[in-house]
Amino acid sequence: MIVINHTKGVTVGTHITLANTSLTRLVGLAGRRRLDAGCGLLIKPSSGIHTFGMRFAIDVVALNKHLHVVKLWQRLHPFRITSISLNVHSVLELPSGTIAGCRIDIGDRLEIT
Repeated sequence: MIVINHTKGVTVGTHITLANTSLTRLVGLAGRRRLDAGCGLLIKPSSGIHTFGMRFAIDVVALNKHLHVVKLWQRLHPFRITSISLNVHSVLELPSGTIAGCRIDIGDRLEIT
């Protein structure tokens, strides 16, 4: 999948994988050695995530059901837990630095193709 920040007209990722089963949502990015630029994981549904079993920091974008950004976590280190929110419908995990590099802000609307 491709994710674009529709508000800013910036491509966020071109190799985004969907985690939409119980197993794929639970495992997420755990066990991987890195997350390359342009790659990411869209976890749907999800109201928060953990980074247990991960070896690297990631950027995390929380989205409502209309794909508007409602929360951001930059450089979330391994063995952390984000807050849980009923506003959050899905979570996008990206390489560390992507939020700043793509100028993602709360309120931006993302587009998934």
